[in-house]
Amino acid sequence: MTTKFTPDHEWVRVEADGTATVGITQHAQDALGDVVFVDLP
Repeated sequence: MTTKFTPDHEWVRVEADGTATVGITQHAQDALGDVVFVDLP
């Protein structure tokens, strides 16, 4: 399992089977409050 972080407090974790999970750090959660929209590529 590998987790990589961006300077904008986002992260992606890639599992051994290739499955990826995307999230934001606790700092970003505290700063943003409720996240109501996500724009994925």
